Amino acid sequence: MHRFTRVGFIGLGVMGEPICRNLAQKCGLPVLGCDTNPEPLARLAPHGVQAADVATLARECDIIFLSLPSGEVVEKLARGTDGTNGLLAACRPGQVIVDTSTSPVDTTRKLSAEFAERQAVFIDAPVARTRAAAEAGTLSVMVGAEPAVFERVRPLIATYANEITLCGGVGSGQVVKILNNMVLFETVTALSEARGIARRAGVDPKVILETFTLGSADSFALRNHGLKAMLPGEFPEKAFPVSYARKDLNYALRLAEQTGIPAHGARNVDQWFEAALARGLGDRYWPVISRVIDDEDGAAP
Repeated sequence: MHRFTRVGFIGLGVMGEPICRNLAQKCGLPVLGCDTNPEPLARLAPHGVQAADVATLARECDIIFLSLPSGEVVEKLARGTDGTNGLLAACRPGQVIVDTSTSPVDTTRKLSAEFAERQAVFIDAPVARTRAAAEAGTLSVMVGAEPAVFERVRPLIATYANEITLCGGVGSGQVVKILNNMVLFETVTALSEARGIARRAGVDPKVILETFTLGSADSFALRNHGLKAMLPGEFPEKAFPVSYARKDLNYALRLAEQTGIPAHGARNVDQWFEAALARGLGDRYWPVISRVIDDEDGAAP
């Protein structure tokens, strides 16, 4: 198996920009970046990232990373839109495409099969953790790939992640990532219900959430989303918003339906996401559902 010589990166948003920067700083290879927004490209230029279009990446890069908002956008990029060729038409034999986005499992497997027909390799490597972890290069990455491909790609992923798990064949990374998010959403919903019930029963939310950290209700969700977002009421825009969270949850519900699991807990969360969107909170950091669940003043912030 030959070594990679040039890296391409498509999608320089909230997660993509810091991932691309870490790659450029640490991988020792030339990196070409592509995004519709010129601002992240300008910020990445001092780190050696060269701006290019999709056609140039497809022609010059033997490995291309994708960091896009949804599986639907990944599919559009692969197939092309408005009469333009997509990655499928432009890819070359031996090229490796690594999708770091969160995409539906069936879409991922279908695209992988279509790239394979053109002798290219498409694998999934969705990322977990926060923007701060992306900046620090300490993301958790769940990979769906053949072991030989995984071993080739792992050193590049290691430039932006400190936990890298091979979950199985193509699509397995998406299964684990989507269900990770589903469990997180359900846990934060449970914390939101507990916070609201406690507050209305005369117990300070700070007391209940901080005391939870000392007992069996302790969790990553509690320490990060509960104490850092729900308790201070900090639900900024330009963080992982309700609209994105609901997209991921819908992927989980789609997978649940395909596998015959009713997933009542996930459907309950979806109702709260829908309520938050109806309140105009779709762009706010998604734990804002805690304010919708316990509406303290008649209007969630």
